[in-house]
Amino acid sequence: MSTTTTTTMTTALPTIPTADVLSHNTSKSCYVTLGTKVYDITSFVSDHPGGGDLILEYGGRDITGILADEISHTHSEAAYGILEDNLVGYLATEKVMDAVVESNRPDGIVPLPPASENKAVFAATGMSSADDLSRETDPHSDFRTHKFLDLNRPLFMQVWNGGFSKDFYLEQVHRPRHYKGGDSAPLFGNFLEPLSKTAWWVVPVVWLPPVLYGTWLSACNIENKAAWGAFWMLGLGLWTLVEYVLHRLLFHIDFYLPDNRVGITAHFLLHGIHHYLPMDKYRLVMPPTLFVVLATPFWKLAHTVFYWDWYVAVAVFCGGIFGYVCYDETHYFLHHRNLPSYYRELKKYHLQHHFADYENGFGVTSRFWDRVFGTELAPPKVIKTS
Repeated sequence: MSTTTTTTMTTALPTIPTADVLSHNTSKSCYVTLGTKVYDITSFVSDHPGGGDLILEYGGRDITGILADEISHTHSEAAYGILEDNLVGYLATEKVMDAVVESNRPDGIVPLPPASENKAVFAATGMSSADDLSRETDPHSDFRTHKFLDLNRPLFMQVWNGGFSKDFYLEQVHRPRHYKGGDSAPLFGNFLEPLSKTAWWVVPVVWLPPVLYGTWLSACNIENKAAWGAFWMLGLGLWTLVEYVLHRLLFHIDFYLPDNRVGITAHFLLHGIHHYLPMDKYRLVMPPTLFVVLATPFWKLAHTVFYWDWYVAVAVFCGGIFGYVCYDETHYFLHHRNLPSYYRELKKYHLQHHFADYENGFGVTSRFWDRVFGTELAPPKVIKTS
C-alpha cells in the first residue's frame, strides 16, 4: 500500500465510542482494538488458525497482550498486516476526543504507522508465518501474476486443461492461497461439487458406528480379552505408521509424479488442493468415498496377514480405522481450532509443513515417525522480498 493511499484512508476513518466498540463482540460483528485503533475482524473470525472462539473471547477488547503472548502464540508481522487491512476507525475515549477536537492535526493523535517495506519469507512457499495462510488472495491479481489457476472458476478443468509442466505445477500448488469468495473455491462447478466437500463431523458420524460394531464383534468372538485388546491396539499403532507412509509416499509423491495431466490432476485431487487452499475447512478431512477406496486394500491386507482368525483381522482393522478417525479430526482442529498445550505445539508443527517446508513434517498426530525417518521439520533458508 502506498504512503499516499494510507494517508487518504487515515483522514477518512471515523472515531468510534468505547461503548460501541464493546458491543461488537459476536461472530456477526466483531471489533478488536490495538491501542487507539479499532479493527473490524468479522470476516476473519471463521478463518483464524486458532479457531473463531479464541477471537470472540477478545471481541470488543484490546488485543495488545494476546498478540505478544509467547505462551499462546507469538504473532508475526503478517497478523498485524491483516489487522491493518481491516482498520475501521479510532477509539474515541473522552480524553482522545477532547484532544482531537482541540488539535489542528488530529491525524497526529491517531497516526497510522508506515507499512513495512520488506519481510522474510520461506523460499519454498512464499510465506513468512502461519498467519499468512489466512491472508485473503485476490483471485484476479493472483491469476494475472502466476498464470496458474483462477480461484473464481472451477479448478478441476483448469488443472486438466492447463498444460502445466510438473515443475511449474508443484511450485505453484505448494504456494498456499486463501479463498474468501464463499465456503470453498469451486472445484467441479457442477453436480459433483457437493461430493468434494466434507464437514469435519461427517468422519466420526460415518465411521465410528462400523468401528464400534467391528470392535464389539471381534471382542465377542476372541476368548482371550488381553489378546483381543493387544490386537486392537496393534491396529491403532500401525495406523500411525500408515498415516506417515501415506502422507509422505502417496500424498507427497512429488518427485515421482508423472509429468502429464493425468498424474498432475490426480495429485491435485488427492492432496494438492489441500496445500493450495490449506484453510478450506470443507476440504480438510477425507470424503467417505475416497476413504473407502484407500481403506479397501488394508482390509484385504489385514485378512491376509491374520489369515488364521477372521475376528483378529477385524480387531486389528478396527483399531486402525479408529486411528484414522482420530487423525482426520486432529488434522481439522489443527487448522481451525484453539487447542490444549500439547496440540498447540502440534498445530505449530503442522502449519509449518504448509507455510515453510512441505518436503518434511509428514506426521500429523505426532512427530514420532518424522524423528525415526529423519524428516522432522527444521526452518528452511529464507529470502527477502519487498
